Amino acid sequence: MSHTVITTTTTTVRSGDSVLNTGYLGTIPGMLKIGQTLSLLIAFLCVYCVHGWPSWHAFCFFEVVALWFLLAFLIFLLMHLFRLQGKMPCINWPLTIKNLHQLASYSKSRMKNCNNWPLTEFFHYSVGCVLLFIASIIASVKSGGVSALVAGSVFGFIATFLMAVNLWTSYSMACGPQAGASV
Repeated sequence: MSHTVITTTTTTVRSGDSVLNTGYLGTIPGMLKIGQTLSLLIAFLCVYCVHGWPSWHAFCFFEVVALWFLLAFLIFLLMHLFRLQGKMPCINWPLTIKNLHQLASYSKSRMKNCNNWPLTEFFHYSVGCVLLFIASIIASVKSGGVSALVAGSVFGFIATFLMAVNLWTSYSMACGPQAGASV
């Protein structure tokens, strides 16, 4: 007896499927990424444009941290804006908390509802939050009363706050309320 298997593939294109995902900019994560990018850009420019820093090493550290995370968050923003996660199969984008949980067998009951929380962004935001907080503290202490350096450190603190908010909102949206947690 011979059996025949017929496979049919249907592709649908919706009118909202364009190259540019402008709807992302109106979401909470999109607005937070824009705010972080702008505050890091202003912080970097405030420190970069001042000549004669009171503490050269402190402000070099601040510049490096601000510029590194400015570029990283700008890349994340552009990836979401142009939907590049689906167009770059060479990078393992589905690395999520659930996959890490399966690899490390970490607390199955706590992470049961946590399906789609991207670890790449989580690590960048958590490390960025800590390093930028440290750099902003150092910059504010070593500013020597120079107003542009004080403004740069203030925008560093603003970016740190926005990163912490983004960490919290992305976790609460991806993982939701935990079973048995009191409100």
